[in-house]
Amino acid sequence: MNFTNKNVIITGGSAGIGFATAKEFIDAGANVWITGRNAENLEKAAIEINSTRLKTVVSDTSKLEDISLLEKAFSDSNTKLDVLFLNAGVAKFTPIAQVTEAEFDLQFNTNVKGHFFTLQKLLPYLVDGASVIFTSSTTAISANLTTSVYSATKGALNKIAHIAANELAGRKIRVNIVSPGPVVTPGLNRVATAEVKEYLANNAFALQRLGDPSEIARTVLFLASDSASFITGTDIVVDGGYINYALK
Repeated sequence: MNFTNKNVIITGGSAGIGFATAKEFIDAGANVWITGRNAENLEKAAIEINSTRLKTVVSDTSKLEDISLLEKAFSDSNTKLDVLFLNAGVAKFTPIAQVTEAEFDLQFNTNVKGHFFTLQKLLPYLVDGASVIFTSSTTAISANLTTSVYSATKGALNKIAHIAANELAGRKIRVNIVSPGPVVTPGLNRVATAEVKEYLANNAFALQRLGDPSEIARTVLFLASDSASFITGTDIVVDGGYINYALK
């Protein structure tokens, strides 16, 4: 796929799925802005990607003032936005009886409020015919233990995306969702031990393995491309058969 001279913003682009997607877009010729909360992690990502077409913005998606920083950074470029990948996210897996208000607010502020207002702030910069993609999760439609708050944020995000697809259709802006199953990322590594990941790979997937961030990234590029020109309001599940697999 060719994205030469296309402009792309990826929130949460310093690691995991966002980083892999940034690399794919750079390789396809795009100009890419990535955000992250940590300047050091963004610098490491920039060094690894090693492209003059990559720009980094320190911006915490959960904070409206930081979303404004992203907006200013992009507006200063005097360009229009072709692809917006709303990918930043946090997860805390806790039983309902033990969830704290801080955990609840962190997840909703990042996974829902942050993406909603990032989309709102960047709407004026999107070209007619642009592509907006949300990272959701298979947890939005499953009922796994300890995922009540995280799953709720992803369910809310899905509904925002569906309504945005209808509201923006008049400008030919396509809005879609990509829902990964468990993928080997720094985020998963923080919440799952090696034993848990091995168990999942061997017992919870039709394909008998965890996903790789690059596999999600290539799905994002497809949705952003002209090859997906008649796809909007759709949730693409990329989970190796995780949702529908009969647990052994």
